[in-house]
Amino acid sequence: MPDAGADTGRFDPAIFADPAHAADPQPGYKQARDAGPAVPGLFGGVQLVRKSAVDFALRHPDLFSSAMEAVDLGQTYPLIPLQVDPPEHVKYRRLLDPVFAPQRMARLEPDVIDLVNQRIDGFIHRGECDFAAEFAVPLPSLVFLRLLGVPSSDLELFLSLKDGIVRPQGSTMEEITNSQRLTAQRIDAYFRQILDDRRAARRDDLLSWLIEAEIGGDRLSEEEILGICFLLLLAGLDTVTDALECSLAYLASHPDQQRLLRDKPEVIPTAVEELLRHETPVASVGRVAARDVDVEGCPIAKGTKVGICLGAANTDERALPDAGQVDLTRAPNRHLAFGGGVHRCLGSHLARMELRVSLVEWHRRIGEYRIAPGAQLTWSPALRQVDRLPLLFEAN
Repeated sequence: MPDAGADTGRFDPAIFADPAHAADPQPGYKQARDAGPAVPGLFGGVQLVRKSAVDFALRHPDLFSSAMEAVDLGQTYPLIPLQVDPPEHVKYRRLLDPVFAPQRMARLEPDVIDLVNQRIDGFIHRGECDFAAEFAVPLPSLVFLRLLGVPSSDLELFLSLKDGIVRPQGSTMEEITNSQRLTAQRIDAYFRQILDDRRAARRDDLLSWLIEAEIGGDRLSEEEILGICFLLLLAGLDTVTDALECSLAYLASHPDQQRLLRDKPEVIPTAVEELLRHETPVASVGRVAARDVDVEGCPIAKGTKVGICLGAANTDERALPDAGQVDLTRAPNRHLAFGGGVHRCLGSHLARMELRVSLVEWHRRIGEYRIAPGAQLTWSPALRQVDRLPLLFEAN
């Protein structure tokens, strides 16, 4: 039986799995929005696709829960603070928000500049690179390793753990679920060992701080710390990678836009926001209806899985008349690439800084660049990531 609130006669959710949609989601997003505020989800449930409906869901965590029932990634404890709903959620945000505040993240900027230029140094003399493998994938992980105080030699391990959750192996849901659970166990064992090491000898890093952190006079439990680390590993690595790849793929195909960034680097902060809005690497986030609810005339039953399509909301012409145009000088830019409401991305300030520094240093050092002729880009749909992004430029 079709889910209530989804206009099944006007929209086929299979479009969300089409490789062409992953490469250019805008036609599919428009088709979904034209069908109604809610359309069928690819794996059941519903997707909210108009900005007004998405805003409503993000502002009402009492109606649309983000708890573990919303998304199962194989772990046995909630990802904190994402999978904890208000009022419990508040205490974790009060603890963690200052850690990821803009002023604190600014202290990491010299390290990020150094890491970005190290990546560029590795290929600038060749006049070519696979931007995905040589820059976008390793950079966020290296930043995260420094934040945690973990040696960079663990990079490959971190990448394999991240991919084991975000891109699990398997051809059936059972195989995929089992793969994620095995990876979750590896993540759990990895962080437990590091926490044991930090308890034996504190360092000036995030993990040592979490061991000492208190809420209401009580130290965080081991599972609470693990839940925080698990979320940071997933959210801090893959999403920035995806944003970098989406941004450079777009810019490499639009010489006039990349020229603007080279000629006017002061535009880059607003360009970051516009590329996040238009490309929206995290296309959708999961929720579950906490009770029966009506969204703009679409009834959604309690327990229904609800996808909140940030990508479709960000390009909704009902909310932004020129939403289909890319204006790298657009300001203000109230996009939803980092979500919204109480569950807005904890690491958004760190992500913005990484993206800004990457675009500044890239366009400072690399001249005109383009996608290698004949390259066939293969995109992943859920988290918009390209497998390979071969770029050509003048060797330096």
